[in-house]
Amino acid sequence: MSDVPINHEESPAKKRAINRGDMSKMQWTLKQMKINKVGYFMIAPFFILFSIFTVLPIILSLFFSLTIFNMLEFPKFIFLDNYIRLLLDDDVFLIAIRNTFVFAMVTGPISYLLSFMMAWFINELSPKMRAFVTLIFYAPSISGQVYMIWQVIFSSDQYGYANSMLLRFNFIQTPILWFQNADYVMGLCIVVALWLSLGTSFLAFIAGLQVVDRSYYEAGAVDGIRNRWQELWYVTLPLMKNQLMFGAVMTITGSFGFGAVVTNLAGMPSIDYAAHTIMHHLDDFGSARFEMGYASAIATLLFCLMVGANLLVNRLLSKVGT
Repeated sequence: MSDVPINHEESPAKKRAINRGDMSKMQWTLKQMKINKVGYFMIAPFFILFSIFTVLPIILSLFFSLTIFNMLEFPKFIFLDNYIRLLLDDDVFLIAIRNTFVFAMVTGPISYLLSFMMAWFINELSPKMRAFVTLIFYAPSISGQVYMIWQVIFSSDQYGYANSMLLRFNFIQTPILWFQNADYVMGLCIVVALWLSLGTSFLAFIAGLQVVDRSYYEAGAVDGIRNRWQELWYVTLPLMKNQLMFGAVMTITGSFGFGAVVTNLAGMPSIDYAAHTIMHHLDDFGSARFEMGYASAIATLLFCLMVGANLLVNRLLSKVGT
């Protein structure tokens, strides 16, 4: 019997078997990126555009917020002076913060719940009726400046629908200057915002409800679920967490960034700054005065508020179904 040489070398498969614990986090990440390089190559165009038009502007805003910059002269570094001036010496900004929080805390939760409840109701309709009702509720958010109809309804003269009705039934003796009265302007802008709120979040909720597998409801009934509210909390919402988070992000962004509609309805600035928000303050210093350093400080604080609100909502949504 002839001697056969034994190859003591490890097979290629055994060579590639590397324990995760033997590698640092960076080494493991690079290894996974190399393995999935085709996937990374395919998402590269989006990642590049996202970096250029989202990440880079945020970084530049953080930098310019520490400078004096008027777009004509080279930025002059002043460290935190813009933030000190903003929080301690700018009374209008404090009014804007208050108005923004009032606006966001009223329109945000209400529009979010309204979008979900309407989507839940529409999901129970037949397909043709569902499409029609969805169009009816979604139309205001995609119809451009259709919200200007509210200027006709609340026109400041006797020909406005609201003033005409109130005068006819003798509730008032002279027309009310709705959008020029500090007592009414914020409330009216909140109503318009809620009217426009059934937008992207609304569609995301409808889509999420459509993909829930009906077999989960049958399994829930076997496990002891006895009514629709339990079914919603323990089955539907946990299966829709991605859509719920997306809707929350869009709602928060819309609530904190609601400015153009107020400007068109109440002017810039609104009477006695009654509806003046952080977005108006940002627009004033960035687009009108060209104080880009100060405007960047305002934008940075607004960005931090949005991030904080998103983290809070994410924490709350993590408790859904528990």
